[in-house]
Amino acid sequence: MKASPKRISLSICLAGSLCALSTTACAADIKVMCDSPLEPALTQVVDLYRRQTHDRVNLVFDPSPEVKKRIESGEAADVVIVQPDFADELTKSGKVSAGDRPIIAHVGVGLGNRKDAPTYDISTVGKFKATLLGADLLVFNSVKSGQAFAGTLERLGIAEALKPKIVRTTPNGIFDPVLKGTGNDLVAGTIPLIATMPGIKLLGPLPGDLQTTLSYTAVLMANSPQRDTAEAFVAFMKSAQAQETFAANGAK
Repeated sequence: MKASPKRISLSICLAGSLCALSTTACAADIKVMCDSPLEPALTQVVDLYRRQTHDRVNLVFDPSPEVKKRIESGEAADVVIVQPDFADELTKSGKVSAGDRPIIAHVGVGLGNRKDAPTYDISTVGKFKATLLGADLLVFNSVKSGQAFAGTLERLGIAEALKPKIVRTTPNGIFDPVLKGTGNDLVAGTIPLIATMPGIKLLGPLPGDLQTTLSYTAVLMANSPQRDTAEAFVAFMKSAQAQETFAANGAK
């Protein structure tokens, strides 16, 4: 007996529903805590991972020192992506697993200003130095990238001259003084955050050997309830496809 078109259609719908339910049931759900400068790139990498695996990745972004504090205070996660020295400390405290800790991305430091401000050429050390000396305000953070930038000013011999113009902030607070300012205001920080901040434009990376590169490593939480999926996600971040996506979003 020939099945009616209506019955065939119903069978297809049921099969599709069962397939969808099966995919959902098999999908895992992991939490990843990550340093803020990787947000623009990691968000894109996670989108790729979700499409390929159907696993869900919940992202939490905070500067490495804050990620460390949150974990030490008892916050749970499956994967942690921070600078290597913070990973070392979390390993010593037993919060994350010892073993392989792949470097998944590197981020450089750059200079930016408001989008309506002049665009300066900072491609050489001389032009970079002149741009800094012409600033009314220079904002950078008080953690690793900011410490490195402070060292750059010392190397250039202009730290004292710029001291009255410098504002040091928390890692997430570097943009507000520039966005709210009206003068020739500059912000120094990690390139991906400057490049993606609304109202701010990236003038360029620090030139030549003045550049500082921050590295980020991925580690597994010691008590991860989804260890297999966490390991699979870390492996995916090292894949050629993921690395191309990191690089395209400022994290080479």
